[in-house]
Amino acid sequence: MTAQAVEGRDLLIKGRTIADLIPSGQTAADAIVLDCQRTTLIPGLIDAHWHTLLAAIPQFAAATADVPYVHLVATQEAQRTLLRGFTTVRDLGGPSFALKRAIDENRFAGPRIYPSGAMISQTSGHGDFRMRSDLPRSPQSDLSPAERAGIAMIADGETEVIRRVREQLMLGASQIKIMAGGGVASSYDPIDTLQYSEAEMRAAVGAANDWGTYVCAHVYTSTGIRRALAAGVRSIEHGQLADEDTVRMMADAGAWWSIQPFLADEDANAYQSAAQRADQQRIAQGTERAFELGRKHKVRMAFGTDILFAPARTASQGRQLTKLARWFEPVDVLRMATSHSGDLLAMSGARNPYPSRIGVLEARALADVIAVAGDPLVNIGLIGDPDQNFRLIVKDGHIHKNKLGQ
Repeated sequence: MTAQAVEGRDLLIKGRTIADLIPSGQTAADAIVLDCQRTTLIPGLIDAHWHTLLAAIPQFAAATADVPYVHLVATQEAQRTLLRGFTTVRDLGGPSFALKRAIDENRFAGPRIYPSGAMISQTSGHGDFRMRSDLPRSPQSDLSPAERAGIAMIADGETEVIRRVREQLMLGASQIKIMAGGGVASSYDPIDTLQYSEAEMRAAVGAANDWGTYVCAHVYTSTGIRRALAAGVRSIEHGQLADEDTVRMMADAGAWWSIQPFLADEDANAYQSAAQRADQQRIAQGTERAFELGRKHKVRMAFGTDILFAPARTASQGRQLTKLARWFEPVDVLRMATSHSGDLLAMSGARNPYPSRIGVLEARALADVIAVAGDPLVNIGLIGDPDQNFRLIVKDGHIHKNKLGQ
């Protein structure tokens, strides 16, 4: 994506891919022509940290409803996600395999999904959703509800970690998600805690590497990030509490920083306890500095939202992207949610379910195109109101919205 809009070109789509960018007016006589004048064409957007099954359902319903109901809600939200212009998501926790298949088979509209499957967590980790009354676990214990549903899997020790990683790869994971530190949303793992030893993380990385893909890690703190990098983790999820030396290490390692605008504002996840809200404020303060440090040290950064259990907030997906304009120029904001995120997803290598390039408007890339009323390279805020400003949405060469001429 150039820093200025390219004029005088037509975009030629054949089947699922972009065939070429040709001089205006040279389209073949038998082509179907869409007049996109007074709009700017951009690639379909990518959310590199999304939870397909968990974004649009309240936490209580997710924990108590029949599993098919959770999937039906996710199917409805997938259609809405696509109409917000997000043609691709990297799902970082949850059993999204069935919905991915249904979307790929054109049974339902939705973004293409890069699934991680169940989050891999140690006992007491960020993916351990059991209650205190469920402890202790024994060899005779049943799997927890979250494990049975495929949301998370608890694994301790290198042997168990390898087994659980291989299970997700067997199910079709394009990358693996591990929990390398504490979080805000969970009740029993303080945000400063270190989770998984370096040896355990190396076991996960090795199992993923054997399948030609990579590991990403949920972690906020500098110490946790450094351990993950030492173990070979290639994508840091969150990381808002990183200090400058750690950010420099990410850059030197060539790791990706999948970061979200966690600003404790009106679009933030809502938390009940005072401790959780205090952690949220701490992360919001760290977010400001994290983007500045990432820009300073030229870390490879990708955009994600990590919306959880928040039906009323999923509509903020594009608006959250526009918040990055306080640190980056509009063209760089768009790159973080298009070509940069596409490069991150391509690290799944042999496990990439969609091997053509995404996030770009170029020959042989998948035909994901949005026609924006106006120029987002001048006014990035246009992305925040897709209902009003996205006149055309195309995914895989198929038109999902056409309001051209209105």
